[in-house]
Amino acid sequence: MILALNIGNSNITFGCYMQDGKLMFSSRLFADAALSSDELLFKMVNMLALYGAEPVQITGVIFASVVPALTPRMREALRKMCEAPVVEVGPGLKSGVRIRMDNPAQLGGELLCAVVGALQRHTPPLVVMNLDTAISMLAVDASGALVGGAIVPGPQISLAALVKNTAQLPQVELDARPRRVLGANTADCLHSGVVYGTAAMLDGMVENFRAALGAPEAPVAATGTLPPSVHAACRTSIHYRETLILDGLYAIWQRNARK
Repeated sequence: MILALNIGNSNITFGCYMQDGKLMFSSRLFADAALSSDELLFKMVNMLALYGAEPVQITGVIFASVVPALTPRMREALRKMCEAPVVEVGPGLKSGVRIRMDNPAQLGGELLCAVVGALQRHTPPLVVMNLDTAISMLAVDASGALVGGAIVPGPQISLAALVKNTAQLPQVELDARPRRVLGANTADCLHSGVVYGTAAMLDGMVENFRAALGAPEAPVAATGTLPPSVHAACRTSIHYRETLILDGLYAIWQRNARK
């Protein structure tokens, strides 16, 4: 059993794969940067038990992290949890994706994994999105090379900034779809603006990416925590897969295990 882990800014996602690539289960934990290695260990062992798995069944671990404070603690927790070899996504690890950017080392591991996961399911050129605290968009050309991207604020952080920096704007629930585009009160106006505004931004950015790739029909693969309301409001067809990053991690493990 291969354990794949991704430490993001908002969540720690993990899943267990059989040797044949079948995903046994996946789950998500809140990424609290204050967690100690023992607390991480406790949470992971209990989450495995919830799905009927035990650390002794793990034969390999691969993880990616964009939270430097948690990375060494996760390494320590994994060493305590099992004796399986642990692989960390970073320089020197073969991903199968050429990165044609100014500084490939600056690319977050989770974004590389999202691209690898997307290429398992879609033929390039394509657009890959990780929709989390920040929305990261990546462009993959017809040869399968990662050629560039863009980062924009996610809807949750945009809403939080508006509420924090204004005196009379209320907090609204983003998971629900707005009752109307034209809000008739302050809460509805804010709800509409964040949901439909984010959707319009994504539609426009995808159109720009497709134009830059010279591929007006390039598929869009996405993962992350985008509220369902925003997804539903997008005019662009988005192929969403919750475990896209984990799929990429497993694919990278397979590629490097064959050394």
